[in-house]
Amino acid sequence: MNIEIFIRRSLGVFAVATATLLGAVSTASAQKAPPILVLNSLNADVSVIDPATWTEIKRVPVGKEPHHLYLTPDEKSVMVANAEGDSITFLDPKTAQVQRTLTGIVDPYHLRFSPDMKWFVTAANRLNHVDIYTWENKSGEFKLNLVKRIPAGKTPSHIAIDSKSKIAYITLQDSHELTAIELATQKRLWTIKVGKTPADLYLTPDDKTLLIGLTGAAEVEAYDVSNGKAVLKTKIPTGKGAHAFRSQGDKQHVFVSNRTANTISRIDWKTLKVVDTYRTPAGPDCMEMMADGKTLLVTTRWAGKLSVIDLEKKAVVRQIPVGKSPHGVWTLNHASRD
Repeated sequence: MNIEIFIRRSLGVFAVATATLLGAVSTASAQKAPPILVLNSLNADVSVIDPATWTEIKRVPVGKEPHHLYLTPDEKSVMVANAEGDSITFLDPKTAQVQRTLTGIVDPYHLRFSPDMKWFVTAANRLNHVDIYTWENKSGEFKLNLVKRIPAGKTPSHIAIDSKSKIAYITLQDSHELTAIELATQKRLWTIKVGKTPADLYLTPDDKTLLIGLTGAAEVEAYDVSNGKAVLKTKIPTGKGAHAFRSQGDKQHVFVSNRTANTISRIDWKTLKVVDTYRTPAGPDCMEMMADGKTLLVTTRWAGKLSVIDLEKKAVVRQIPVGKSPHGVWTLNHASRD
């Protein structure tokens, strides 16, 4: 064989092999699962966890006391609310890289967007008010505009907004109250007394039933909110310190973490009964349901770890060390919120 032809053929084979390898690497990178984000409230940073290896791969500094996080309507950023830092840090949900920081957002402890993407609401946990913003995205720049600051009772805690983007429900933790605010007018519709130390809320997809976790008790209260003012339907025994909710994504079940009892209850929100209980260590708090429908993530507040629960085995199958007082947990690879 002519040496020149041999060299050309060899180079051709090498080029094809190289292209194939690069294509495989590119495909693998494109298919890499998005990271899991855990907010370390007492470290002012975010633990970034690789779900393939279940290891913390880096820490991302944010503001003081990050507690909760939420995806922007365009799904391009995760907003980390830094309560004591009076700021919101935007992270890329696929890489956890910091995109930008909004300052002057006063005490954003909890945060929610309305489904119509018009309203953004924050609960100022330490300063006893609720802020209602409009948002705009011009040329890729995200901007919040404060419409009204509404004085609230003691320690506004968590927010739920109905599917029609009309009403925001807010728990007032140390007033032991629930209040409803009309978003369009920013007026308080009503305030009622509820059980001891109300925390997170779960509004069923039909907007009819509102569940409230009572951190100062051992139960979840279920209210009928379909006809104006909330009316108590029933109390669901769960465990001491009922606190945070996360939908299973199957249009029927929701989990509640019982922080003091060290358990998680699975509630059928159609029958308003507990159907499963999972043991968890050291103060279970916020949760995330993975898209596989089998894996539930929960921050163990007092142990500084992220616990991974296999729902089929009904057991904690691994724990990943994170920072101090981990609170919010989130990943783009999550189950439906319904």
